[in-house]
Amino acid sequence: MQELRDLAKKLLLDKQVNAILGYEWDRRGARPAFITEAGDCDRLVFDHRCVQNLAAYLSPRRANIAQLGRLAVVIKACDARAVAGLIRENQLKREDLVLIGVRCGGVVVNPSDSEQLNAENIAPRCVGCEQREPTLADHLVGETQSAPVGKANRDLRLSEIEKLNPEERLSLWTSLLSQCTRCYACRQVCPMCFCERCIADKTQPAWIESSPHSRGNFSWHLTRALHLAGRCVDCGECERACPAGIPLGLLNHKVARIVASRYGYAVSDDPSRETPIGSYRLDDEQEFIA
Repeated sequence: MQELRDLAKKLLLDKQVNAILGYEWDRRGARPAFITEAGDCDRLVFDHRCVQNLAAYLSPRRANIAQLGRLAVVIKACDARAVAGLIRENQLKREDLVLIGVRCGGVVVNPSDSEQLNAENIAPRCVGCEQREPTLADHLVGETQSAPVGKANRDLRLSEIEKLNPEERLSLWTSLLSQCTRCYACRQVCPMCFCERCIADKTQPAWIESSPHSRGNFSWHLTRALHLAGRCVDCGECERACPAGIPLGLLNHKVARIVASRYGYAVSDDPSRETPIGSYRLDDEQEFIA
């Protein structure tokens, strides 16, 4: 993508930024790349294999990256929602970033997949996505993309689960979450997990058991899902990174549907938009404490 490379070179040569955060190829496919020299900008690429949400690198917990100074970041629409969330929650300052929006028609599940994007290999979160380009961007590059098409249908899968009785649903999720190894890959790749000390790491008192058994796993994943209520940007990184293949995106999607139904709110790339957890109304329902 020459347009992206030329823009990156200009930003570095004009000293508008100290580094470019984008994508490059290696033997395993697409991977994140930090470019600090204009001559290295030819390494930058973007296509359907660039699955990673680069906003995860902008978390203030990554002090080594913050030391680079002002960054230009390549963002898809879902990545832009994460950037907006970090700004909204006072983890970033908008003026410290140059956002390079890329038009996206969907990404594959696996960044090493060399096949063209199709209905079989498209990431589940891309099916039904209505946003081809981010609005929170200083520059926009790439050709206009059509809406992605795929066989994965999370709403249909959720409908099937909702038809189960409570005992069956509990059994299903207990079985799925019991596969968790507590590696915390989901936490590490999530752009909205930026606590200096995660509740799962606290031992005095120990809020969540750290051993990978059913009780501790259930507590960890439900706590994390609730922490992401109204905040999850649906980038799918947690599910992609999970070595056990747990459908974490399905769980987060369910919580997002509840937030949308109850509060009329969906995560957006507008940093000024108030979130349910950050606002209060006198007519908020409180039946849960009755």
